[in-house]
Amino acid sequence: MKPITEQIKNKPILGWVLFLGTVVVVFLLGMLASAVMERRAEAVFAYTPQVKHSQFEPRNEVWGKNFPRQYQSYKNTSDTSFRSMYNGGAMIDMLEVDPRLVILWAGYGFSKEYNQGRGHAYAIDDVRNILRTGAPVGQEKSPMPNTCWTCKSPDVPRVMNEIGVAEFYKGSWEEKGHEVVNHIGCADCHDAENMNLRISRPALLETFTRIGKDINKVSHQEMRSLVCAQCHVEYYFNKETPVKGVPYLTFPWDNGFSAEAMESYYDQMEFSDWTHQLSKAPMLKAQHPGYEVYMTGVHAKRGVSCADCHMPYKNEGGQKFTDHHIQSPLNNVANSCQVCHREETERLIQDVYERQTKIIENRDELEKLLVHAHVEAEFAWKKGATEAQMKDILMDIRHAQWRWDYAAASHGGSFHSPVEIGRVISTGITIAQEGRIKLARLLAALGHNEAIPYPDISTKAKAQKYIGLPMDELNASKKIFLEQVIPQWDAKAAEREKTYEITNF
Repeated sequence: MKPITEQIKNKPILGWVLFLGTVVVVFLLGMLASAVMERRAEAVFAYTPQVKHSQFEPRNEVWGKNFPRQYQSYKNTSDTSFRSMYNGGAMIDMLEVDPRLVILWAGYGFSKEYNQGRGHAYAIDDVRNILRTGAPVGQEKSPMPNTCWTCKSPDVPRVMNEIGVAEFYKGSWEEKGHEVVNHIGCADCHDAENMNLRISRPALLETFTRIGKDINKVSHQEMRSLVCAQCHVEYYFNKETPVKGVPYLTFPWDNGFSAEAMESYYDQMEFSDWTHQLSKAPMLKAQHPGYEVYMTGVHAKRGVSCADCHMPYKNEGGQKFTDHHIQSPLNNVANSCQVCHREETERLIQDVYERQTKIIENRDELEKLLVHAHVEAEFAWKKGATEAQMKDILMDIRHAQWRWDYAAASHGGSFHSPVEIGRVISTGITIAQEGRIKLARLLAALGHNEAIPYPDISTKAKAQKYIGLPMDELNASKKIFLEQVIPQWDAKAAEREKTYEITNF
């Protein structure tokens, strides 16, 4: 082969081709180098602290100065526009959708008002507005304890650090209203020094210690679920231990995570959340055992964390970070489901809806049986039934409704673990039917062998009227509370927050 110089002499155009090719390569390499340098500069900027604050800084916007991308994505939790086949991010009056719930919770605060939860940005607003927290104006007390604030705000670990855990739980809900004003956010899950995930709520730490687990030995991937498990769990208020008389937040995991294990735990200590207004059954109210149900599902077994689906990674400006727009994966299928699953979006969503629909069909059947059981039990009392005659029947109602509530309150349980939720509902149906058979035999023995008159509870208003709730009075009192008391809480909080120390770099 001739030397390149000789080839160029013979074919001058070849020289121009080589020259232009070299220019293009040099240009592209320059662009690549520039992009790399720009991304490195962005990385340095993104993780260079702008302010220094304490671990107990409760204001999310202050943390957001150091991590603007995460903060901006988190602000999207205020978006309520997404609606799926079953719920979504919008507020939905669940008692209006399903008036039977009023009967199931007769005598308990949930019969007054129960709404589909919105995003974390509404945590404070929603707990203030809900009728369950009452209307504590003047000397009036809330029917709920301070413990109810525990999962609502990064102000909670701040106050706990200042006065102690038991002292925080002590007293009624309105006492800490001026202290807890910032909605769920950064300090609830992150270490201010290095942004590592951390557990900020003592109930989870105490439970791990009690069941012989070391929270310090869990992996980062496990922590991406455990920070959620601080709040998205079943819990109760223990007034016996560790501080007598204080409604101490406790997780009932000593016997295990299953519905039966927690039921056994409650039965052994003869605990009940309330006595049902109609049936007089000692009832259990499942809160939101999302973590427990998730742990029985296939995703947990495959090592998929809560954050993998509800807070997937995203790229922006050359930066990869966790999307803090905590939401349903159905509104972000590409970044959540399709990271692992290759099916089309419509197919994946349809698979979820099919599971949800099948679970809800059976859950509704159990719900109907329970409503009839409560009404029939009330009728039996009126016919002269004794406590001894009713004891086993009431335990059947308690156990069946616990299973219904475990499934209904688990927030996504029909997808997280459809096999387990289906099993729990089926056992609940069996128990409810057994209880109603016992009721039928008892009523026959008491001289009644006909169908029980069933009330018209076709609307929320009719169901609430049936159990005697003075809704006009409750709503009027709440309106006064929101107009008079909430502004005072916010003004007091604003004055306090002016004293917080922040250092600008």
